[in-house]
Amino acid sequence: LYSELYVKEIVERNGIEREDVLNDILDFLASQISSLTNPTNIANAISSMKNEKVNPAMVSNYVQYVIDAFLISMAKRYDVKGKQHLKSLEKYYVVDTGLRTLLLGKKNSDIGHILENIVYLELIRCGYSVSIGKVGELEIDFIAEKSGSKVYYQVSASVLDPVTFEREITPLRRVQDNYPKFIITMDDISSDNEGIQQVNVVDFLLGNA
Repeated sequence: LYSELYVKEIVERNGIEREDVLNDILDFLASQISSLTNPTNIANAISSMKNEKVNPAMVSNYVQYVIDAFLISMAKRYDVKGKQHLKSLEKYYVVDTGLRTLLLGKKNSDIGHILENIVYLELIRCGYSVSIGKVGELEIDFIAEKSGSKVYYQVSASVLDPVTFEREITPLRRVQDNYPKFIITMDDISSDNEGIQQVNVVDFLLGNA
């Protein structure tokens, strides 16, 4: 279904000449979910792998094609202090984590990144416009906006380790507004730290958070 319908449809609809590069892009994006990148970085990675020069402009077009085909979704970065979207680097997420397993196999699972992908999809499903937050040199996983309101989210498999907890909560502390702020984890605990709520991902997905 994936190769004979989805990929074939993208190739035929857009007149793609390098189906091998298209497949490389899909594999790369699936392996790099929740990581900052851009078409130039993708082109460089594929060039190194194929030992040939791959045009970044072509990669940029192909990336847009897979976004238009609803296989991949892109989230831009947003400067919280500057209150504007940034033009360099973005994150990509698969629209179905099962697709990632198909492309990479189970051995390439990364619970933290998959969890982030799941939260992103749920926010999109709920009608939010989702960006990646930048606070100075720190990052907030998601800024979800809807109807003039915002919610900030950090996502981590676990924050039981104090170092990890501080890493995740510090960017949220730096945001100087009163919109809700959450840390979503797989930990079986809930807490409130300076108004920043830690919730289990199951509660989040069930709408209990």
